[in-house]
Amino acid sequence: MTEKHFILEEADPVIFYGVNNTNMQMLKALYPKMRIVARGNVIKAMGDEEDLCALEESLDRLQRHCVKYNNLSEEDILHIIKGERTKRDGISGAIVFSITGKPITARSENQQRLVNAFETHDMVFAIGPAGSGKTYTSIALAVRAMKNKEVRRIILSRPAVEAGEKLGFLPGDMRDKIDPYLQPLYDALEDMIPRQKLNEMMEQNIIQIAPLAFMRGRTLNDAVVILDEAQNTTPAQIKMFLTRMGMNTKMIVTGDLTQIDLPSSQRSGLRDAIDTLSDVEGIARIEMTQRDIVRHRLVTRIVEAYNARDCKRKAEAQADNATTPRSETDTTERVSPETTPQVINS
Repeated sequence: MTEKHFILEEADPVIFYGVNNTNMQMLKALYPKMRIVARGNVIKAMGDEEDLCALEESLDRLQRHCVKYNNLSEEDILHIIKGERTKRDGISGAIVFSITGKPITARSENQQRLVNAFETHDMVFAIGPAGSGKTYTSIALAVRAMKNKEVRRIILSRPAVEAGEKLGFLPGDMRDKIDPYLQPLYDALEDMIPRQKLNEMMEQNIIQIAPLAFMRGRTLNDAVVILDEAQNTTPAQIKMFLTRMGMNTKMIVTGDLTQIDLPSSQRSGLRDAIDTLSDVEGIARIEMTQRDIVRHRLVTRIVEAYNARDCKRKAEAQADNATTPRSETDTTERVSPETTPQVINS
């Protein structure tokens, strides 16, 4: 009898073993001549050399399926060990799969344009209203690239700017202070990567989430880098960020130019970058609209109402400027009696 250990390096053990270890029970039934024991992320097997080699090959295929689809069922195990396709193998158009095994796909024409632009360009600007899927689609693309081993890490960043309120002093260490600004990024990642695996990746810096200020001086190689809420950057900040780009790196910059939280006197870095880089080859620009909003239907109506209000105010301001009479200045200078110089006869 030979003993061998197999380590689940990428798959989440909770998903791999199944509820109440049902998947492991299935493996034991398929390999009755072997003794198989699972502890943590290590599977220990004892048996003949030939059976161990067959089990190792099966475990490798099962782990790849588990990582790709975030799901592994008893039915999947049967198909994979027999060398057959599973039901999920036939699903097309999915960017990645959620932690529940549900496919995450582009849900609008412009979201699909973002997916296509990411494949053909190293830098993409995705601009659009709240709820149009800019950030979520971008993170899904980054997770897919990492799972396919196209890059080694994911770097997500946001400017630490309050949306109108003042957070004041926040207790705790540095991470506790900045996490409120970065929570939307955590939310998206937790939809796509099991929590235990996500924590491991963050501890190993495979996935990094940091405020924009922490990017200065870095060279970001072999990564997908996403700057979210870029409308709240200054021109100097976004220039600094864009010039961090290293070898084998893709960047996605997302923002909503209608929700700028900077002081009114400060020009948005996103707007400045779009104007400055409009003719630079290799940069794609995707503009999303209200039709791309995939949140609650009321979000679409709210965005439309605010846009209508802004258009009305702009039209009224233009009309006021056009109808206001210009003051005419007399060609002769008028001198008030109080200021008329007196002539004294000598």
